[in-house]
Amino acid sequence: MSEKRSIEAGAVSFSERLASSQAFATLFRDGMALVEETASYLDGSGRQESKKLERSAALVYATESMRLTTRLMQLASWLLLHRAVKEGEMTLAQASKEKSKVRLAACEPGDATSIALLPAKLQDLIARSTKLQADVRRLDATMHAAQPAKVAAGNPVERQLGLLKAAFESDG
Repeated sequence: MSEKRSIEAGAVSFSERLASSQAFATLFRDGMALVEETASYLDGSGRQESKKLERSAALVYATESMRLTTRLMQLASWLLLHRAVKEGEMTLAQASKEKSKVRLAACEPGDATSIALLPAKLQDLIARSTKLQADVRRLDATMHAAQPAKVAAGNPVERQLGLLKAAFESDG
C-alpha cells in the first residue's frame, strides 16, 4: 500500500491492534489457566491444607483465599471483555465503557507476615495473581490511554515550512 493510500485509509488504532496481539493472547491464556488452577486448588488440596492450620493462620487463609478469588474474577472479567474486542464482538470504545465495572485494583493481598503463614501453594497463587494483575493493569493503561488528536493529512513539507515561517515572523 502506498503511503498516500495508507494516510487516506486512516490510521490503525494501536489499542485495537494490541487486543489482537500475541501478548494479549498469552496473557489471556495464562490468566484463564491461573483461574482454573486456583479454583482446583481451593476446592481440593487447599481445603485439606486449610484444615491443618492453626486458628489465626486459618483466618488468614480464609481472608486471602477470598481476596485471591475476587482478584482473579475481576481479572478474568477484564480478559473476557477484551477477548470480545479481539473477536470483533464489540469495539474498544464499548469495552472502555464496560470496563468501568471491572475493578483492576480490587483486593490487594495482605501483608507479607500474614501471607507467610499460608501454605506454599497458596502463597504461589497469590504471587502469580498479583503479577497477572500488574500485567493487566499495564496493558489496560496502554490500551485505554487517551488517543492523540488526528493530524490533518497534508503535505508534511508544507507543514514544516509553515512552522518555520511562523517562527521567523514572530521574531521580527
